[in-house]
Amino acid sequence: MARKQNDHAQQVPELEERVVSINRVSKTVKGGRRMQLTALVVVGDGKGKVGLGMGKSQEVPNAIRKGVEDAKKNMFKVPLTEDGSVPHEIIGEYGAGRVLIKPAVPGTGVMAGGPVRAVMELAGVKNVITKSLGTSNAMNIVKAAAEGLKGMESPEMVAKRRGVTVEHIFGTKEA
Repeated sequence: MARKQNDHAQQVPELEERVVSINRVSKTVKGGRRMQLTALVVVGDGKGKVGLGMGKSQEVPNAIRKGVEDAKKNMFKVPLTEDGSVPHEIIGEYGAGRVLIKPAVPGTGVMAGGPVRAVMELAGVKNVITKSLGTSNAMNIVKAAAEGLKGMESPEMVAKRRGVTVEHIFGTKEA
């Protein structure tokens, strides 16, 4: 039985995890204050799959572990170009957080603020320009960036939806 579990563990792609923020919250109860921690974690394989999750616990390691588990459950695919950029410009929105995501030429790198940088790097985006608009709350910014990446469509997806070829969308001659 143990050998089967080891085989399964080797088949799962190696995921990198990054803690974006740890927030201490307190609740006032009859006996005083009850402290709790929330950890916002981003998990990705660097090849177009990324997920984010939040874990709550009395202790930091448990909160991070729960956040990683939640992030693995909420993974999604990001369409990337051959250059390692995003296919088109988009604004992701979540709550008061808005994040502008723009494709960039090769060699630009990841131009993004702290919370959004973690999402972009773990998604495998190599060249992108982002700007967070609205709020400075890390959780809302990360979720807005994720919503923007979920809204991305590759040229192949657009062509299939419209029922035309990719060459027709870009206006090139078909052979």
